[in-house]
Amino acid sequence: MAGKNYLDLKAEIWDTGKCAACGACVAVCPADAIFFKTGEESVHPFNSGYCKDVNDGVPCGACYEVCPRLQKQPSETLGQYLDVVSAKAAFDIPGKQSGGAVTAILTNALEQDMIDAVVTVVEDPWSLKPSSAVISSGDVLVHHAGSRYNWWVPLVASLKEAVIRRKYTNIAVVGVPCVVQAIHRMRESDLDLIRPFRKYIRLVIGLFCTETFDYERLMQDRLISERHIDPLDIIRFDVKGRLEITLRDGSLTVISLREVEDCVRPGCRICTDLTALDSDVSAGSVGSPEGSTTLIIRNPVGRQFVNSAVDHGRLVLEKNVDLKSVERLSAKKIERMPEE
Repeated sequence: MAGKNYLDLKAEIWDTGKCAACGACVAVCPADAIFFKTGEESVHPFNSGYCKDVNDGVPCGACYEVCPRLQKQPSETLGQYLDVVSAKAAFDIPGKQSGGAVTAILTNALEQDMIDAVVTVVEDPWSLKPSSAVISSGDVLVHHAGSRYNWWVPLVASLKEAVIRRKYTNIAVVGVPCVVQAIHRMRESDLDLIRPFRKYIRLVIGLFCTETFDYERLMQDRLISERHIDPLDIIRFDVKGRLEITLRDGSLTVISLREVEDCVRPGCRICTDLTALDSDVSAGSVGSPEGSTTLIIRNPVGRQFVNSAVDHGRLVLEKNVDLKSVERLSAKKIERMPEE
């Protein structure tokens, strides 16, 4: 944005506890000067001390342009959509989160050359620690299916790897609502520095999200130290108004969100978007039977990708979605928005 730079972003967002920690500013910084730390200092990015605008007087504003926290938070529960369906993968996905529908859509898109890369979250199989990654193989995508999107990770940071370094031209992005909002700002921007990102993102799949958790605080402090849960025993995390942890022995550990409130990313507290309103397709387990995924198909682009997965035998659709349950959880997230 003209006349703005990282100092404005720092003053308005980073220093006020509003940062979504999505990583969009990291991805678009042309000087590679914005980065995240881990641990206690991970609540917002840092700058290396250089900025084209501040130091050289060269207008930039890319980081400010894409920040999702600079837009008004939505008050809609479902937003605009063409159809809502329940779906599941038509092939075996061992680590799938619910119905494996997102993995099925993306695998088909890679197989049919609709996309050439996916920017998503993967996790270390031993510690479950998440990281942002670029995947260009369907087999690798299936291998990483079920990654816990409840973890905070600066997902969009890998866009720079995909777009600038590896020069992919048909990219799908999978992320929680703040990530989707950042991508939406990229798609709407007329800033020249944002053009490669705007041009090469073909599909955005948004994941239902109530909040994300800091890995060190939740995993190390609460689950390992306090509850003596071994990360290797964890099959699945899910957040449906409470934190549900499924273990390999089939048991379910349920923790109230109040108990882990201090593990929630600070910037999540001002977010009102449960269903990723700005995505092409939204996906989540709420509203569908066990083993299926709720898909909110929002526009013709999303419908094209879903229909292709169905036509090529990768995805099975059903109509039994309980929209009321999605609306209730979405309304609950909106209600918690603090008063200004």
